[in-house]
Amino acid sequence: MNRIDLTPYRRSTVGFDRIFDLLEKQARSAGGGDNYPPFNIERRGGDDYRITIAVAGFRGEDLDITAQQNLLVVQGRKRDEVTEGEMLHVGIANRGFERRFELADYVRVANADLADGLLVIDLVREVPEAMKPKKIAIGGVGKSDQARLEVVKTGDEADAA
Repeated sequence: MNRIDLTPYRRSTVGFDRIFDLLEKQARSAGGGDNYPPFNIERRGGDDYRITIAVAGFRGEDLDITAQQNLLVVQGRKRDEVTEGEMLHVGIANRGFERRFELADYVRVANADLADGLLVIDLVREVPEAMKPKKIAIGGVGKSDQARLEVVKTGDEADAA
């Protein structure tokens, strides 16, 4: 089993604990785990993502999607169907499931649709304006300094007249 030691990185960084915890959790659970139901994660643009989960046999009322801070949980509840005949083979999985997706900061669910046995969840990252990069002007004279210089010049010109 491959084990990742993130201790050197933890010693030299501040505020990345959540990322290291996620990496260690993934490394521990990568060996085993349930792959039901199968899913795809797709990047559709710079800040747009789509998760598609194969949920054949589930209806909309059987599925529950919960989004909370940095976590998306999709649950399917098994239902008991009454059939008129005797089942000779059951090949369509209809067992309950819970699938969790860790989300980055500022990622929210934009839309969810169920069609043709596929649950499609659209996600979008919306970084607040205050968190976006800003250009900082560099110069010896700022706007307030420029205004002060103009007042001084106006006063000097008045004295000269």
